[in-house]
Amino acid sequence: MLDLKYIRENPELIRQAIASKHEADRLDEILDLDGRRRAIIAEVETLKHEKNIASENVARTKKAGGDAADAILALRVVSDKTQSLDESLRQVEEQILQLQLRIPNVPHPDVPVGDESANREIRSWGEKSVLPFKAAPHWELGETLGIYDGAAGANISGSGFFVLRGAGAKMQRALINFMLDRHTANGYIEHRLPYLVTSRTMQGTGQLPKLAEDMYHLDADDLYLIPTAEVPLTNLSAGSIVPADQLPQKAVAYTPCFRRESGAHGKDTRGMLRVHQFDKVELVKIVEPESSYDELETLLADAESILQALKLPYRVKLLATGDLSFAAAKCYDLEVYSAGVDAWLEVSSCSNFVDFQARRMSLRARPKGGGKPFFPHTLNGSGLALPRTMIAIWENYQTATGTIRIPDVLVPYMGGQTEIG
Repeated sequence: MLDLKYIRENPELIRQAIASKHEADRLDEILDLDGRRRAIIAEVETLKHEKNIASENVARTKKAGGDAADAILALRVVSDKTQSLDESLRQVEEQILQLQLRIPNVPHPDVPVGDESANREIRSWGEKSVLPFKAAPHWELGETLGIYDGAAGANISGSGFFVLRGAGAKMQRALINFMLDRHTANGYIEHRLPYLVTSRTMQGTGQLPKLAEDMYHLDADDLYLIPTAEVPLTNLSAGSIVPADQLPQKAVAYTPCFRRESGAHGKDTRGMLRVHQFDKVELVKIVEPESSYDELETLLADAESILQALKLPYRVKLLATGDLSFAAAKCYDLEVYSAGVDAWLEVSSCSNFVDFQARRMSLRARPKGGGKPFFPHTLNGSGLALPRTMIAIWENYQTATGTIRIPDVLVPYMGGQTEIG
C-alpha cells in the first residue's frame, strides 16, 4: 500500500503507475476524499478549542455560584458536533483505505514500460535441449511410464488436476527436499505453514481485494486457500516491530498452492502446465530499504542455482510494467526451456515489493540504537515452482527408448535410482 502523503505529493507519478499496470484509475476519488479528511480534521481541531473554552465557562460559572445551564448547553452542542465529525472522519478514512488498497505499487525506474512484449531478456544459461529424436510432451511420457495420470485427476477433482504415481510422485518429493536442503544451506530458515489464511493475511501481501475472484474461499470461516507460501510466510511478522539488527530475515517453505484462474482460459490445459493445485518452494526476505535491490539480485541467484544444479537451460527476463504484478516494484522471471512442448516455461518470479506489503500488514523495524520505526522492504521468489520444473526434467532428460534419466543431484534423493523406465 502506498503512503497517503506520498500519493498526495506525487499524483502524476501514481497516475503513470496505474496506467502502466493497466489498473483502474481511482486517484481523483482518493485525492477528493483526502481533501475532505483534512477539512474535517481542521474543523475538529477548532471544535476542540471551543470545547475547552466551553468547559472553562461551565467551571467558572459554577465556581461563582451562577446558573451554568446555558454554558452546559453550549458545551453539549460542541461535544455533539465533535462526535458527529469524528464519525464522519472515520467513514472517510475507511473509504480512503479501501481505495488505497486498490492502488498498485510504483514500478522501479529500471522497469521497461509496456506490455508482455516489452519484457527484457537479461541473460540465459545453458543450451536449449536439441534431442536426436522427436521429443514427446510430458503427458505422453508420464502416461506411458505410468507415473502421470491426468484422467484420474479429472475424475476425482475435475479439469486442472492430475495424479502422480510411483517414480513420478517420488521425483516430486525428491525435488522439494533437494530445493529445501539447498536453500537452508544458504541461510534460509525453513518453515511449515498453514495452507488456510484469513482475509487480513491475504490483504497484507496484496492478493486482496484485487484477486479475490481468483482465490479459493471458504465462506463459513472466511478463510482462503493460499495461492503461494509467500502469503503466510511474509505475514509471520505482520503487526510487529522487528529489531533492525535482525535484518535481513530469510525464510523458505514448501507448500501446495491453489489458484482458481489457472487453466480457465483454454490455454496450456494439457498435462501439468496450467493447473489449479501445484507444489512450490518459496523464498521470502525482509530487509533494510537501502539494500533491497541488491538483495533482489541475490534472491534471483539463489533461484537460478537450482536450475543450474539440475542442468536445465533457462533465461532471465525483467518484466515490463504491464506484466508486473499489482504489488511488485521490480520482478525477474526465470523461464526454463522444455523440449517436449518446445516452450519456455516460467518456474520462478523474483520480486521486490519495497515497503508496499510492509505498510499493508503494519510490519515495521526499529533502527539500531533506537529511534522511529521504519517500514522494511519485502521480497519473494519461487525457488522453484513445481510441476513445471519437473516437466522440464522429464522432457529434456527423456531418451529415445522413452525412459527418463534422473539428474545427478536428484539421484541420492531417489534412493540411487538413475532412470525412470
